[in-house]
Amino acid sequence: MKFTGIVFILFSLALNGCGDGHKGAIEASGTLEAVDVRVSAQVPGQVERLFVDEGSQVKQGDTLAILDHSTQQIQWRQAQAGVALADAQYQLLLNGARPEDIQQAEDALKQLESSSKVATDDYNRMKDLYASKSITKKQFDDAESRYIITKAQLNSAKENLKKMQSFARPEDLEAAKARLDQAKASADLLRKQINDAFIIAPVSGTVTNKPVEVGELLGVGTTVVTISRLQTLDLMIYVSDNELGKVKLNGSADIVIDTYPNRTFPGRVVYISPIAEFTPKNIQTKEDRTKLVFGVKLEVDNNDGVLKAGMPADAYVQ
Repeated sequence: MKFTGIVFILFSLALNGCGDGHKGAIEASGTLEAVDVRVSAQVPGQVERLFVDEGSQVKQGDTLAILDHSTQQIQWRQAQAGVALADAQYQLLLNGARPEDIQQAEDALKQLESSSKVATDDYNRMKDLYASKSITKKQFDDAESRYIITKAQLNSAKENLKKMQSFARPEDLEAAKARLDQAKASADLLRKQINDAFIIAPVSGTVTNKPVEVGELLGVGTTVVTISRLQTLDLMIYVSDNELGKVKLNGSADIVIDTYPNRTFPGRVVYISPIAEFTPKNIQTKEDRTKLVFGVKLEVDNNDGVLKAGMPADAYVQ
């Protein structure tokens, strides 16, 4: 009898101790959830290489897969050649004609000025001779033709020299600069498509789904892998308006899982809903579904990785 009494007392103390650990805490239940990031293809292409599998641990910036981008590389080299051509044309207009070209135009103008003077003098002389009927009509017409032709050539040489000296109009420079910018933009777009063929992990975590294999042809938006951040899990619980005032942002909480009944996991309040809602049907009984509650999100520490998304959990919010 004495031994039985001692056992009863110890059992009672144990129960009281467990109850005191959560005395005054708000108790609620929910399901653990992980933050999933679906990494999708940004360009179409065939899967050339895969570097991860389900369960792989990845860090932000790791290469997950490579899509075939040989066509884009050829197009990019072609676009680079287009940039070089557009730049050469723009620099030619910007720098103007070469000194030797200007000198050549000046020499041609001087030669035509001399020829034009000879043709003009000859035309005036023939005009007087024709008036006195000393030459034939054909001789006069020939002199007049040489005069008209050399005068036109002289005007053309003057315009050519003027163009050489000024070379490009402002609107010509603007058009050439626009063509250069357009060529650069096309090359940049192709370069981005090549970079997008390398699928990079945007976050650190665990690969929990890999629905594609090497050789598959992917379209834009196709999910390549799903990365779950399992270092911390989320637990959404719901509290009544009477309990809401006791819940504080960044407040601590103890999380208990059925699989580990003798262990508590630390949690922290990271979000308190500002809007009341009816209790979700999958959480409470039919009677409680008509009650207005407020959602409270807890962040649960899972550094050792024993917690899994989908596990039911009980929360004791301090």
